[in-house]
Amino acid sequence: QVQLVESGGGLVQAGGSLTLSCTASGRMFSSYTMAWFRQVAGKEREFAAAIIYSDGSTRYGDSVKGRFTISRDNAKNTVSLQMNNLKPEDTATYYCASNYYGLGRPFERDYDYWGQGTQVIVSS
Repeated sequence: QVQLVESGGGLVQAGGSLTLSCTASGRMFSSYTMAWFRQVAGKEREFAAAIIYSDGSTRYGDSVKGRFTISRDNAKNTVSLQMNNLKPEDTATYYCASNYYGLGRPFERDYDYWGQGTQVIVSS
C-alpha cells in the first residue's frame, strides 16, 4: 500500500512559477515510476509528466514540455514538479500517481495509487 500526499498548490500570476511536491509513504519508493496528472472539472485527467524508477528518465505531455520539470528524491520518498512560465490554461487540480516498475506511459489506467490532489490557479 502506498499513500501519496501532494502539496504546493496555490494561486499564481501568469508567467510565474510554482513547485508541487508529493510525498509517498511505504517502502520501495525507488521501484515506483512516479507521475503527475492534472484535471479540470468536467474534463478527463491529463498526463503532465513522469519519471521512471530505473534510470530517472522523464516523460512530458506536449502541453507542458519545456516549461515543467519533474524530479525525484528517493532518499526522501518525494517527487516534485517545477512549473515555470505558467499559463491560465494550466489551472487544474494536480495529482501525483505511482506505478510499480512502471514504464511512464501517459495513461491513467497504468497507475496504481493516487494522491488527493492539489489545486493550482493561474490568473491572467
